[in-house]
Amino acid sequence: MVEEPGPESESDSTPLENDSTDKRKRKGKTRKVGPADEEGAVPKTRKPRPPKPEPVYVIPDVEKKETTFKGRLGYACLNTILRNKKPASEAIFCSRTCRIDTIKKNGIEWVKELGRQNVKDLLKLIEWNEENNIRFMRMSSEMFPFASHPKYGYTLEYCAAELEAVGDLANRLGHRLTTHPGQFTQLGSPKDEVIANAVRDLTYHCEMIDRMGLGKDSVMIIHGGGTYGDKPAALARIKKSVTERLPQNVRNRLVLENDEMCYSAEDLLPLCEELNIPLVFDYHHDWINPSSIAPAEIIRRANAIFERRGIKPKQHLSEPRPGAETVMEKRAHADRCQKLPDDLPDDMDLMVEAKDKEQAVLHLYRIYGLRPVIHASLRPPAEHETKETKGRKSLKKKAVKTGIIADDLSDEDSPVTVDVGNGTLSAVGVDGDSGASESAPAGSRKKTRRQAKSERTRISRKREKSVPLPVEG
Repeated sequence: MVEEPGPESESDSTPLENDSTDKRKRKGKTRKVGPADEEGAVPKTRKPRPPKPEPVYVIPDVEKKETTFKGRLGYACLNTILRNKKPASEAIFCSRTCRIDTIKKNGIEWVKELGRQNVKDLLKLIEWNEENNIRFMRMSSEMFPFASHPKYGYTLEYCAAELEAVGDLANRLGHRLTTHPGQFTQLGSPKDEVIANAVRDLTYHCEMIDRMGLGKDSVMIIHGGGTYGDKPAALARIKKSVTERLPQNVRNRLVLENDEMCYSAEDLLPLCEELNIPLVFDYHHDWINPSSIAPAEIIRRANAIFERRGIKPKQHLSEPRPGAETVMEKRAHADRCQKLPDDLPDDMDLMVEAKDKEQAVLHLYRIYGLRPVIHASLRPPAEHETKETKGRKSLKKKAVKTGIIADDLSDEDSPVTVDVGNGTLSAVGVDGDSGASESAPAGSRKKTRRQAKSERTRISRKREKSVPLPVEG
């Protein structure tokens, strides 16, 4: 073996080599160079690290409360315990995706295998949920990367057996699985191309659910989208898209949800009643963008649609982060929810849209004594939860090395800005590429983070001036 020049060694070298040597001096380390390195051969791969033992967590007590609620609580897309397993190779999650550059390099078959692995991990998530008395979950829209892309899209026939296995397990255990296609899925857009992309995206989600053999309770929830400066016209386009462009099996699973910026529950309810499309009531969104109708009345009318369709009613719950003041800050979801809504019906499936995912569900279990909780499954909350949100971190460096991006944002977490003035929809995606959600106007995903932040701030200020917010509580 030959030893490279160490901190005390001298060598004749070029300036570039001297710079490299200086770096080694600063580190104070030497490295053994063998024949394989000298000949330019690939060095041996490292042995996989053994799993790290779980640390001992101190779980604080919770304030006990009472409720008559008997329904199910669920969480969206990601299980924090399984996702954060060490080493990283042991992590379990269903959102492996990639960039278009990776598809060009590795081919679509490589991408489809990411989807297969996502589905296999979904089985493990369902098993963990069963062990922890959670029987309601939203599946990731990134399950099959780019499956609805106009150029790189593909059917799910190749993964039929794995999808059937997921459905068999969920049906046997009585678990409800739903989806929430991304904010780019715009049925009310004035652009035909955007609507075509939205229909293709919904068709992909429906195919995934149908191949699992799930019942009618497995719905697909979308928002109304942008108003494009004319809300009645946009609502008319949504109606036309639903009645004239959606295949019947897709329409059978479609559900609309009120949002915090454009469409209140009061805006959507007449359309839902006319088309017999269920309405998912989101408490947080209604607090930011309230209706003139009381929540209890909206829920009564919405549940009537669910009953006519023979679908189990569902709602969404989240809370703003502590100290949130502006509209944009109020939109961001807190790590956990501290109480159930006052108007919550006793028999309801409630999706908890919180950053701590399954921990947020277990937290409410403990507060209200809803279900038995396994202590080993608990993790402590953050000591200091701030109103600031970090947004989506850049995953470019990791993606360059592996080609794989772990898209851990649930659909509700995707940072999206809807401009109700000119009808544009912009978002910060994964390095400019989005998997299943390709319905945005061309070029809108190519905005820089600074541009996207500036646009969100502008709209937030505009919103604050025009719509006074209710006082919390």
